Amino acid sequence: MARSTLVSTDIPARMDRLPWSRWHWTVVFALGITWILDGLEVTIINAVSGVLQKPDTLHLSTVGVSAAASSYIAGAVVGSLIFGYLTDQLGRKKLFMVTLSVYTTFTVCTAFSWNEFSYVGFRFLTGLGIGGEYAAINSAIDELIPARRRGWTDLSINSSYWMGAILASGLSLVLLDPKFVPESIGWRLCFATGAVLALSVILVRRHVPESPRWLLTHGRVDEAERIVRQIESTVQRDIGKPLAELEGSKMTVDTSHRVSFRDVVNTMVRTYPRRSIVALSLMVTQAFLYNAIFFTEALVLTTFFGVSSGNVGLYIFPFALGNLLGPWILGHLFDTIGRRRMIAGTYIISGLLLVGTGILFVNGMLNATTITVAWSVIFFFASAGASSAYLTASETFPMELRAQAIAFVYSVGTLAGGAAAPLIFGALIATHRPINVFYGYMVGAALMIAGGLVEWIWGIDAERKSLEEVAAPLSQSEGPMPRVSTATG
Repeated sequence: MARSTLVSTDIPARMDRLPWSRWHWTVVFALGITWILDGLEVTIINAVSGVLQKPDTLHLSTVGVSAAASSYIAGAVVGSLIFGYLTDQLGRKKLFMVTLSVYTTFTVCTAFSWNEFSYVGFRFLTGLGIGGEYAAINSAIDELIPARRRGWTDLSINSSYWMGAILASGLSLVLLDPKFVPESIGWRLCFATGAVLALSVILVRRHVPESPRWLLTHGRVDEAERIVRQIESTVQRDIGKPLAELEGSKMTVDTSHRVSFRDVVNTMVRTYPRRSIVALSLMVTQAFLYNAIFFTEALVLTTFFGVSSGNVGLYIFPFALGNLLGPWILGHLFDTIGRRRMIAGTYIISGLLLVGTGILFVNGMLNATTITVAWSVIFFFASAGASSAYLTASETFPMELRAQAIAFVYSVGTLAGGAAAPLIFGALIATHRPINVFYGYMVGAALMIAGGLVEWIWGIDAERKSLEEVAAPLSQSEGPMPRVSTATG
């Protein structure tokens, strides 16, 4: 008699039942390093661009500097798509170990670049690893963290990008200062620092288990059960008392079910078209705003406020700090007040604040300090909203295609919203006319407000709900259907 592939399980309910413990902090640290590394990489690329044009380094051309930045972004897009697919097929843990290894390897290679071509090429390959990390890490985090803390955890981890930016800014002040380190060596040490940090995290990640949810839907039921028992035992030791009684019903899944690319397309286009529109709207609009403001901040300060290039770093720090603190302080509200209200609110508030800042700017009522304060306040809210774009892409689609959904939304958002923004704003700033920059600010503000309105109308109230309740697994055979406060589309 053939063995049945239908399995009734309470594993999702048991994972959501767990109280917050030291084990969860380990997961946050081990997986959250991704965004720190990305912030480190992007900031270092910007910081070393001037040094690498000098004859005693790589003697890059202006085109070479731009090509390196674009190559890194292109690599991240390609990596997210390739590794996103593999993450859903082969598992979260296997891929988040592979992607971090790819990043580490080619960051080390970047430190040993010998000419423009090798530098640009290694930047692309490093981006592959970072892009793959986005899909693998966000999938694993959402599937390992209890539902009641999923919003705050995801937002806080995604905002740690700015911790990497702050770290890189500090490193550049020392390693790129010829008084401390020769320029021909300092830029190489900047990249080597990221590799050292990644190597230390690889050791910690070895102790993060595979997602029991992924194992369950891929027929590895006994392994999933064993891992959940180990996690429960560890958490119980951490908190020093028995776990609470289990709440939530069992679900039945068909462990033989496998997802094809056609299933991914059908799910995102036909089953959940509104969720796809919401996720894409959030990602595209925040990508435009961030790339427009962050990558041209130095140009605005030097062109309109006379800040010397050597002092720009002093103004980047408060900007990065505002971005870091926003999700940390507001994140828990996404789990209490709710996703739809908070996501829409942070997008719309940041858009309105940008309108106000633009009006003050075009009327000559700001200086370098006050516009930096204004940017910091704007992105205190915008950062929480932007981080929620990744959360939305991760939690509102079925488990079997979660990583691919993240990869698709990230790639489209980066290409459609982020790629052109620095070029557009750079051209507006080059005119030396505040009114033209004001028009750019108004476009960015309008996009953020539009993204907030789309979320308000079609967003999903996913707070404190299990992933399976928000979006039933494609392999689910029977059991309670997900209950959410808007149409399943």
